[in-house]
Amino acid sequence: MGLRRHGARGAVRTAGKRTLEQRRLREQRGKMRTFVRQKRRQAHGKAEARGASFPGDAEQLRRRKQVFAAALKRVAKALGRLRALEARTEHVEAARQALARARTETFVHHPAAGDTPRTGPRLRRTIHKGRRVPGSTIGSILKAGKVAQAVRDGRSSPPA
Repeated sequence: MGLRRHGARGAVRTAGKRTLEQRRLREQRGKMRTFVRQKRRQAHGKAEARGASFPGDAEQLRRRKQVFAAALKRVAKALGRLRALEARTEHVEAARQALARARTETFVHHPAAGDTPRTGPRLRRTIHKGRRVPGSTIGSILKAGKVAQAVRDGRSSPPA
């Protein structure tokens, strides 16, 4: 096994080796999983022995599979830490740039104009208050207008 000389930390040092080491660990774990399953089936008498004799029993193979699984987890965690560190540095850099932009935008390039001559009184904004008029009032006002017009015209009642 060429994995011992690198170890989990050594496998993470360069970007090219990351996926290569993970792939190698996954292959070894899968191989051990197959061996464990075959040995278990042989022990139960459900399968014939295949290929040359493999040393050890199913328990020993299971432990070897667990070693590869643990190594794969260590490599994945180390990769996760590296990705988090890269993301953190990118976020810090982006925050610094945003702060620099904000500081340059708030910087006053020209002095204030000071007092300027006034041309008259300041205009007051008119505030329109929303008035709610009930519908019954609207109808009665219209009717009152018709009646008043009829009186002015000399008619006794407004047209219907």
